[in-house]
Amino acid sequence: MVHTGTVFIVFFAMFLPLERLFALHKQRVFRTEWSTDVCFFLGQYLLFTTPVVGCLVWLHAQVAQWDLAPFHDVWHQTPFALQLFAAVCLSDLCIYWGHRLSHQLPFLWTFHRVHHTSPKLDWLAAHREHPIDNLYTRTIENLPIFILGFPLETIAGFVMFRGLWGLFIHSNVNIKLGWLKYLIGSPHLHHWHHAEEHPHCNFANLMPLMDVLFGTYYEPKELPNQYGIPDEIPHNYLRQLIDPIMPWTLLNTCRRFLARSRSSPKDDASPTSPHV
Repeated sequence: MVHTGTVFIVFFAMFLPLERLFALHKQRVFRTEWSTDVCFFLGQYLLFTTPVVGCLVWLHAQVAQWDLAPFHDVWHQTPFALQLFAAVCLSDLCIYWGHRLSHQLPFLWTFHRVHHTSPKLDWLAAHREHPIDNLYTRTIENLPIFILGFPLETIAGFVMFRGLWGLFIHSNVNIKLGWLKYLIGSPHLHHWHHAEEHPHCNFANLMPLMDVLFGTYYEPKELPNQYGIPDEIPHNYLRQLIDPIMPWTLLNTCRRFLARSRSSPKDDASPTSPHV
């Protein structure tokens, strides 16, 4: 509990000045549903991080038993900087499609939509994530580097960097990255992913180049008018944990997907299509 409190204070002290000095939107620190996102933060650190990490360690051990030694011998002769760049690209390629599928498949969307219910975005809103969706995401983004044979220490550093950057792209911060915007995500891009009017864009978590390559990159000059999703779902913390695992929730989600697919002939992965 002390460790979780320390982490919260460090993040709060890190992002508060950035969100005050370089605000993307003018909004209160203790904005709408701030307490709900605090619950998600506490739940993630106190309840769900340990089992998720345990699953990843188990998966790493299973992959280590595969007969990949000849491949690893060749791979590890490559300069480390090139190894790391390749690992980031492969990881982002996997998470791009995994994330995109979360918006296209009813079962995955049932869990992932929890992350899109925040009416306001900041660093704390990044923690609004169902634990099953969190496990799905962590597995997909780390599986490539497991297969490539990176040691757990390097993987831990990689996970930590991704986590911090995930907080940054959700933060209420307007910092321009120049030409780097195609190589590394920014709040402006990711906020449009959370916008109610254009949700099917900017799926890459770290490298927007994936969105450029697959036609989902979207970067208007203006800011989103509204965040969240039109579906009427409970915003209470416990209900958001329980609701996705109820059979009728998946059934209702399938019905909505079917109805919207009939009403719109467009590809539901395009940046201009309606939200699922």
